[in-house]
Amino acid sequence: MANTSSAKKAARKMERKTAINKNRRSRVRTYVRKVEEALAAGDKAAAAEAFKAAQPELMRAATKGVMHSNTASRKVSRLAQRVKSLSA
Repeated sequence: MANTSSAKKAARKMERKTAINKNRRSRVRTYVRKVEEALAAGDKAAAAEAFKAAQPELMRAATKGVMHSNTASRKVSRLAQRVKSLSA
């Protein structure tokens, strides 16, 4: 447990930041899941639309530090590849 006032404040800040990051991570997973579901259903239009919505969300998570930028780029790349192969 934090003893000093500065350590207590740091703990409070960390709690808030953790909650925000958890929310952002959950949001990203939801968008990615929508793309996955559209791909599984074989719906080209829905998959492309869901991917279009998921891509900025992934990059925003990388910008905000929720995930590493390379991780976000990799996920975007792999989803794009799958969406493209579905429409081919």
